[in-house]
Amino acid sequence: MKAGSREDVLYVQTFGGYSLSYKGKVITGSMKSKESQFIYLMQILLHERAEGVSRDRLEEILFAERDVGDVRHAIRSIIYNAKKKLRAAGMPNINYIVRRDGTYYWTDEVPVVEDAQEFEQACQKAEAEQDPAVQMQLYLDACYHYTGEFLPAHAGVLWVAQEARRYQNLFCTCVNRAVRLLRAEQRFHQMEELGIYAARICPLSDWEVVTMEALVSMGRHEDARRFYDDTVDIYFREQGLKPSPQMMKLFHRLGTQIEHRHGALDEIQLKLTEETNDSDGGYLCPYPVFQGIYRMVERMMERSGQSIYLMMCMVVDKSGRTIRDRDVLEELTGRLEDAVLHSLRRSDAVSRYGSGQYLVLLFNTALENCSIIQERINERFLSGWQQTGVQYYVNSVICSPDQKSTRRSKEG
Repeated sequence: MKAGSREDVLYVQTFGGYSLSYKGKVITGSMKSKESQFIYLMQILLHERAEGVSRDRLEEILFAERDVGDVRHAIRSIIYNAKKKLRAAGMPNINYIVRRDGTYYWTDEVPVVEDAQEFEQACQKAEAEQDPAVQMQLYLDACYHYTGEFLPAHAGVLWVAQEARRYQNLFCTCVNRAVRLLRAEQRFHQMEELGIYAARICPLSDWEVVTMEALVSMGRHEDARRFYDDTVDIYFREQGLKPSPQMMKLFHRLGTQIEHRHGALDEIQLKLTEETNDSDGGYLCPYPVFQGIYRMVERMMERSGQSIYLMMCMVVDKSGRTIRDRDVLEELTGRLEDAVLHSLRRSDAVSRYGSGQYLVLLFNTALENCSIIQERINERFLSGWQQTGVQYYVNSVICSPDQKSTRRSKEG
């Protein structure tokens, strides 16, 4: 839908924001308090123009739980002011809002094109198509009609929340069906593009799996590996948690499909080696890599006498509680990462586990040396003015769980 492509049409954007435009002029796109009731009125009337809106429902949407003395007069006043605003915006001088049998309708004299309705119609058209090749393209078209959450600024309104959930579910259905058809036709480039688009429109919804599968299927193994690492890092940073078990399982399964061309061992070893060898401090790696290192260490412990410890470092406030302010926590997380990395040896492994949390594998060290490392971290992280600190939890990496020695200390 291109706003203003027909002069006699009122264009309505509901995905990713809200705006009305007529003859290329935006009527409303903001949510100023003085315009709020006009916006609420237009949203529900234009979205449900076929069925109309009953007076009781309109009253509930416009006034919520506010106590209004003369509701009928208040509604008439809002509608009157809305008509004035629409005429002032250059729309024809007609009766835009009509009432029949106690129900309010948008006039048929001004055609309306709404992105949400176009999206739903595109989905229905794709579902009804019998030819798989045509259906695949129709589902792709439908997916790209969905450009964001339905009325995101009004997600707290019940009817909006219900519609937003319905449209998002419809989008997910279209993506899944399009992916199935693309996979069958081995259209992996389009699969990659769709996965990237879906992940952008619905962040943190595991759509990265679609892109990962496409990259592996196309044999773009290095791109797949980088995408895998970047995605895991994003999930840590945005959610403060590791990706869902289902996503981790899928990524690991796809990772096993990555195969390299036969080559000389020297060439392979060169690719395995770090690009730079001049960095000081611990080895920072994504959580899945850290998990693999830990599991390998556990196996090595069966035959070696190494002393290895797992340490968690966690930012806390002055009372030892988790910090709730997201922006503050993110800034402190970055500082903690720097302090941890530069307080370790190159042989130690580090991974971010969540917001304000880092895991460390300390190789060939003693328990008392863990305290020394904690002091180094504190020296780099703590300053005289800040009201935060770091809590440490340390476990020995050994085979028998009943031999584990756990130590907790709090600094700062």
